This record gives sequence, structure tokens and C-alpha cells, in this order.
Amino acid sequence: MNKGVISMRKIALVYISLTGNTASMAEVVESALKDRAEVTVFDVSQDDFTNPSDFDAIAFGCPAMGQEVLEEDSFEPMFASVEKDLKGKRIALFGSYGWGDGEWMRSWQERCESDGAELTCEPVIAMEAGDDSTVTELKALAESLL
Repeated sequence: MNKGVISMRKIALVYISLTGNTASMAEVVESALKDRAEVTVFDVSQDDFTNPSDFDAIAFGCPAMGQEVLEEDSFEPMFASVEKDLKGKRIALFGSYGWGDGEWMRSWQERCESDGAELTCEPVIAMEAGDDSTVTELKALAESLL
């Protein structure tokens, strides 16, 4: 037995960003988790995320696209492929949008709840780059994953 060794939570930060706004949000989450968890970052435009079971919790970030849907070329196919593994998994959602009223996030939240995922907090959405309150909400999101 290793007395005194504290096991850090393994958290995946899985996102896609086309304009940089969602990437900036992901950076806030990663920074808030740094030194408190073992964080693995997956930029879905460059990295494959295929095994949610390797992590204690997952933060998913995706901007609204088109008719307020998840990014369709990379993020949606990845998310659809891991959905079956989200039952009982602790997750949080975040993303940015340029217009609309956040319908994409409400639909995504309902989808995750239907999959049996445990949302650790309310999703965080930001118009474009967001503001100081967005940073505060993202830090709370990160805390909820610990």
C-alpha cells in the first residue's frame, strides 16, 4: 500500500473550435484543473477521442454551427461514436455561439441526459468570446469535475 500517495482524477477535455472562442474556453477549464487533476486534452480537429472509460470525468466543448447544431464534420461523428459509453459518466458541456439563443446546447444537454450521463453542472455557453462571468462559470465547471 502506498500511504501518502493521492490519486488524481483523470479528466478528458474534448473540444473543437473553429474561430478560437471555444478553444479559449477550453484553456480556462484546463488552467483551472491544472495541478488538481490529470488532464488530457483532445482537440477533435486534430486528435481522436475514442475511450471515455479511461477517464473519471469529461468536459466536452463545441460551438453552435449552422441551424444551432454541433459541429458536423468532426465533433458530431466523434460524439456519436462515444455516446453509448456516457451512461453513468460524469460530464460537463461548454461552447460558444454567434447568434441564436443556445438551442444547440439545450438539445445537446437533453441528448446527454437521455444517454444516462451525469451532468456535473449547468452547461456554460458564451456569445462569441464571452466575458468575465463566462470565466467564472468555466472555473466552476472545472471544479464540478473534481
